[in-house]
Parts: sequence; C-alpha cells; structure tokens
Amino acid sequence: MQPDFLDRYSRGTTLCHRLPAGVKLLLALAVIVTAVSLPISQWPLEGCLACVVFMGLSVAKIPLAYLWRRVVLLLPLVVCMALTVPASRGFAAGLEIMAAVIVRAIVSFLAGLWLVNVTPFDKLIAALQRCGMPRLFAAMLAFMYRYMFVLFDELDRMRTARKSRSFGSRGAWSEWKTTATLIGLLLIRALDRAERIHGAMSSRGWSGRIRTLD
Repeated sequence: MQPDFLDRYSRGTTLCHRLPAGVKLLLALAVIVTAVSLPISQWPLEGCLACVVFMGLSVAKIPLAYLWRRVVLLLPLVVCMALTVPASRGFAAGLEIMAAVIVRAIVSFLAGLWLVNVTPFDKLIAALQRCGMPRLFAAMLAFMYRYMFVLFDELDRMRTARKSRSFGSRGAWSEWKTTATLIGLLLIRALDRAERIHGAMSSRGWSGRIRTLD
C-alpha cells in the first residue's frame, strides 16, 4: 500500500496545490468557522459558501466519486446527530435547525477534504506546528501517518493467512470469534512494533522534535 493513500491527490500541480501551506490552512479554517457561525436565517450565504468550496475542489481536480464516497460515510453520523434537535425541541421548531446542522457539517467536511488533498501531510503538519500546535501532538500525527500504511499491510497479511487456513463456509459466531482474535493479534503486533521503533529511534538520538527541511 502506498504511503500517500490518505492524501492521494495532494501532490498535484493546480493553483490550489501551489499555494503556501499556511495560506491553505487559514483558508480552510476561515471556511469552517464561517459555516459554523452563520445564523440559520442566512441560509443563502451558506449556499454561497458551499459553492465556493465546490469551486475550490473543482480547481484542485479532486474527483467527485472520491468526495461522494467520503460524504456517504459521514452522512449517517451527521443525520443521527441532527435528528436529536427536532426530537428535543419539537418537529415544528427543530427541522430548520436540523437542516442547518447537516449543511454546516457537510460544508466543513468538504473544506477539510480540500485542505488534506491539496497539501501533503508532512507540509500540513509543519504548517500546523508553525501556527502553534504542541510539538508532541505534531510528532504523534506524523508517526500516525507514517506507520498507518504499515499497519494496514500487516492486517492484509494476517487476513490472507487466515483465509489460507480456513476451508468451506463458517457460521456467523465463528466469524465473529476469528475477527476478534485477528484484532487482538494486530494490537499486540502493533504494540511490539512500536516498542522496537521507539528503541531504534532513541538509539539514534531522537529528541521528540520533528525537523523538516523547510
């Protein structure tokens, strides 16, 4: 699995990609803060903001299929959260707020997707660190990105080994037990690998600070 599978479109050559990382971060934050802060009565401005976000995604040449798959994953969570509003305030007064919550969440989510897919993750972490992000948190995010694809490769190997040792159809309960065992083994292997990586980095003078060329 490629190490840039999380931000696969971040190394393009469009106008959005050529902007400085700090500028892109500020633009995304401005869109998110504006989307959350707009009053419900100003729904035309929310629509204009959504058009601006879609324009940025189009300029960055991010495929609609990629965006749609991620929005579909977000929608159930957002809808479940939004349904609590009319349930607590009454359906007559809460439907408008529910619609506003869904629109704000989708616009903010698309703005975050735009930021991640026009900025390589290492440059995004460096920009966040320059903006005041704690050094420890920046290091955790950098290592999470670096070793997440290694964890997925390990999971693929374990799943392949499990399939090669199982024959015929199995019941649902057996599948649940096997999956739980697989997750437990993956956690143990991840902890063991983390200990080895920490020991190797400490022996090479790791001081806890992420250093970049720029």
